[in-house]
Amino acid sequence: MQRSLPLILPRTSATRSLRVLVGCEFTGTVRNAFLDRGHDAWSCDLLPAENGSNRHIRGDVRDFLADGWDLLIVAHPPCTRLCRSGRRWLSGPGNMTPPKKLPNGRTWESMKAEFEDGVDLFVSCWRAPIDRVAIENPEMHDLAKARMPKDLPRPQIVQPFWFGHPEYKGTGWYLKNLPSLQETDRLREPEKDSDDWKTWNRVWRMSPSADRGKERSRFFAGMASAMADQWGGYAFEQFQLEAA
Repeated sequence: MQRSLPLILPRTSATRSLRVLVGCEFTGTVRNAFLDRGHDAWSCDLLPAENGSNRHIRGDVRDFLADGWDLLIVAHPPCTRLCRSGRRWLSGPGNMTPPKKLPNGRTWESMKAEFEDGVDLFVSCWRAPIDRVAIENPEMHDLAKARMPKDLPRPQIVQPFWFGHPEYKGTGWYLKNLPSLQETDRLREPEKDSDDWKTWNRVWRMSPSADRGKERSRFFAGMASAMADQWGGYAFEQFQLEAA
C-alpha cells in the first residue's frame, strides 16, 4: 500500500520552524499547538483526523519515524498491556504465564500479542532516528520494564490541573533530550470526595462503552500549549546551536 507522506522541504538557514511529528493522536490538539507557534507539525494515527485536517497522516507511526523530524511526541500510544494496572492479565505463577482468569472474549495469545506490539511501538519510538523524543505512558509494570531500553529514564508525572484543566489524570512523560515540563496555571485542588473532586475524576469515572478508550485519550489543550512553548522552544534553541 502506498504511504501517504507529508511534504518535507529541505531545511535552509532561513527556516525557523521545527519538523514535529505527533504520533498516536487523532484529535490534533498537540499538533495544532505546535502549528500555532509556526512549526511544521503533523499528527499520525490509525484513526482519521477528527476534523479532517490535511496535516494528518493516517497509518502506523512506526512507518514514518525516519522521515526527517526534529521532535517526536507520542501522545497516546496503547498502554493497556504495559501499565501497572494491566499486570494481572499477563502472569499467573512466574512471568508471562496465563492468569487464572482472562477478560471476557480474550485469549491468552491475543493478550501476549498486544503486549508484544505495545513494547515494539514504545521501543521503536524511543530508538527512532530523532534527536528529541517525548512518549506519554504511565509507570510500567516489571514485565514491561524488563523489555525497555537501558537508557530509558523514569517518567515525569504531571497532572492536567497544573495547566489550567480541573481534572485528575496522572500523565507520564518519558523524555529524551528534552527538559521536564513545568506547570503553567496550577489550580487549587478541591476537597476530597466533594462534588468538585468527583468531577475532577471524570476520566476515571467514565462508564464502560465502545468509545471509552477513545474519549480517555483526548488531550488537554493547556498541557499541549505548555509542550509547544517549552519543548518546542527548547528544541528550536538546541537546533539553532547545532546549526551555528
